[in-house]
Amino acid sequence: MSDKPLITAQNLSVHYPLRGSILGPKPYVGAVENVTIDIAPGSFFGLVGESGSGKTTLGRAMLKAAPITKGDVLFDDGDVSYALKNLGKQELKDYRTRAQLIFQDPYAALSPRMTVRDIIAEPLEVMGLTKSRAETDERVREIAAKCRLNVEHLRRFPHAFSGGQRQRISIARALVSAPKFIVADESVAALDVSIQADVLNLLKAIQQDMGLTFLFISHDLSVVAHVCDHVAVMYLGRLVETAPTRKLFATPRHPYTQALLSAIPSLDPDDRGRAQKLEGEIPSPTNPPPGCKFQTRCPMAIERCRVEEPLLETAGPEHNVACHRWKELAI
Repeated sequence: MSDKPLITAQNLSVHYPLRGSILGPKPYVGAVENVTIDIAPGSFFGLVGESGSGKTTLGRAMLKAAPITKGDVLFDDGDVSYALKNLGKQELKDYRTRAQLIFQDPYAALSPRMTVRDIIAEPLEVMGLTKSRAETDERVREIAAKCRLNVEHLRRFPHAFSGGQRQRISIARALVSAPKFIVADESVAALDVSIQADVLNLLKAIQQDMGLTFLFISHDLSVVAHVCDHVAVMYLGRLVETAPTRKLFATPRHPYTQALLSAIPSLDPDDRGRAQKLEGEIPSPTNPPPGCKFQTRCPMAIERCRVEEPLLETAGPEHNVACHRWKELAI
């Protein structure tokens, strides 16, 4: 794995404007605020947090599918180097071949009027990546086989498949342009548990076979532990902790991370009732609290937390945490 990141978010913010008064500052939703993150080539990078934490918006911004308000996203695969904020039309078209998205819902992501062959082939035809129908069909059959789809499946329509099979079709469509970077947005959340394991193992096998880099967005830490080698935790549009997966699960330094880990279901009867209950709901991104954004729900909050927002600090090798009291949690 190279030391140079494949993709980097630098002080990235994504704001969505709201209707407001003509006078005064215009209100906005701060979906992502001042996020800096590096994703190394060949890594399986996990991004976790509650619903509304900004995970999906961050992933889409790294695909140039969400507006970049401040900061930038840099992509460098050794062949090309792009700053996404100011991509031209032709550069964006090229970037679309190098960075793709696997959607959450395999039922909504596929057109019911297209055959599986046409669904997988569409990116090749739209982007002009093949010169003939024969070349397109060869590429479709090749990627379908990698995703464990049979040749006879290519003639059918999506309604004839189960949820797991539809997700494999979505994966094949994302991979057919031979991308370097994949954002998998809750890509197994809509599947049964037994099917989840099969799809996760498929993604891991494809990553190793094709040398892909994944940003895996999930709210399920047990799934993240299974496939990811590095994890970032988001809360209200901000990164609160990042670390290699084993280190994060063994020694979490942020109270929010600890609460998320304590909520992972366990079959051990002795672990019942160990979950840390967080009081209240995640605040509105249109009116976030001052200071630390987690202070309204944090059991360790002090006066400093209510007035001063913590910045990411180094808590160990490759381990960063944004908490004023993280050293006390390390004891």
